[in-house]
Amino acid sequence: MTAPICLLTRPEAQSCAIAAKLDGMECLISPILRIAPLRVDAARIAAAPGLIFTSVNAVPFAGPPMGRHALCVGPQTADAARAAGFDVIEGPGDAEGLLAMLEGRRDWLHLHGLHRARALPVPSMAVYEQLAQPFSAGAMRLLNGPRPLILPVFSPRSASLLSPQVAGSSAPLTLVAISKSAEAAYTGPAARRIIAARPDRPSMIDAIRAAPSGGTMPPAVG
Repeated sequence: MTAPICLLTRPEAQSCAIAAKLDGMECLISPILRIAPLRVDAARIAAAPGLIFTSVNAVPFAGPPMGRHALCVGPQTADAARAAGFDVIEGPGDAEGLLAMLEGRRDWLHLHGLHRARALPVPSMAVYEQLAQPFSAGAMRLLNGPRPLILPVFSPRSASLLSPQVAGSSAPLTLVAISKSAEAAYTGPAARRIIAARPDRPSMIDAIRAAPSGGTMPPAVG
């Protein structure tokens, strides 16, 4: 039986980081989103007592840390914020779990993308936009070929953007979703659907690795 190939559709740098963790699995990277900066009020960001990040993509647009704390949704975003110089408080991996950590931080500023999955009850500012991109020619050949394909989706937005692009796919496709909401937003074809045990990158890596064997993942959290 032909080994499946994993189609990674996150922005280039993030897809490369995921591919590096998928030991021995062939991957094709074809980003469907490009991160573009928005015009922001830099003085407002600088004046915020602390920042909240629910995506790693927001961190580069936060400006200098100036000794401030950053509340981060999960480990990947926390790592990026630490590397940028912030004093990090790490959340449980999803926006729902982050809500309980907002007590005493209601004046902190949430920096996010123009298309966010969930609003938090704090001041907020969109600092980047996710611009849709078409699949590469190589990705289209995979989707229209016979080889088994693993398709990870990391957010409801990417799931909704992917769905029409894979609508006519003939490849045997296994969907690996980071959350129930991402799985629900995907309306394209899929012979199998897997939801990661937790809404974070390590759990997605585990789920992608298990997909070729048909392994059963632990129940999804939340």
